[in-house]
Amino acid sequence: MSGFLEIILVAVSLAMDCFAVSVTGGALVKKPRLGNALKIGGFFGGFQALMPLIGWGIGFGFKRYIENFDHWIAFALLLGIGLKMIIESFKKEEDKKEKNILANYTLLILAVATSIDALIIGLGISIFKVPIAYSVLIIGFFAFLFSVTGYFIGHKVGKFLKNRVELVGGIVLIGIGAKILIEHLIRI
Repeated sequence: MSGFLEIILVAVSLAMDCFAVSVTGGALVKKPRLGNALKIGGFFGGFQALMPLIGWGIGFGFKRYIENFDHWIAFALLLGIGLKMIIESFKKEEDKKEKNILANYTLLILAVATSIDALIIGLGISIFKVPIAYSVLIIGFFAFLFSVTGYFIGHKVGKFLKNRVELVGGIVLIGIGAKILIEHLIRI
């Protein structure tokens, strides 16, 4: 039973980055829609479930190679999107392009960036003594749930931030990327 509790704690931990990015996404939309929340949840939940499965499939032989650079990839992706959002926040309103955080391409990049840690978790998932199928379902479920919830919370927060949503969102994404980078560099 302890493996079950451990995998839930891992799932919650992995879902926190999804939650933070979803809050940013929700803050950027004018009108929240359940379909959009489910789309964000599907991308993040899907990738959080898929990446441990891929990591598990790769096996322990490649773990040390992936660990050497996965955090840099996540950091670069989140830094790039975050900087773009910050730059956009300083443009005049009439010069701004319509932000579509819900575009498949944007969601794909964000989902991959936030799920790279889940790939590494997949490499060692056998230590939890919980079957892989059960583990990925739990991880995907929590990421989905946190993402959908974060989207709606983000919309409420966005009303208070008004014109600085992009600035705050960009800072949040860069912060998540820095957190991922620092956590991995401290382990070395």
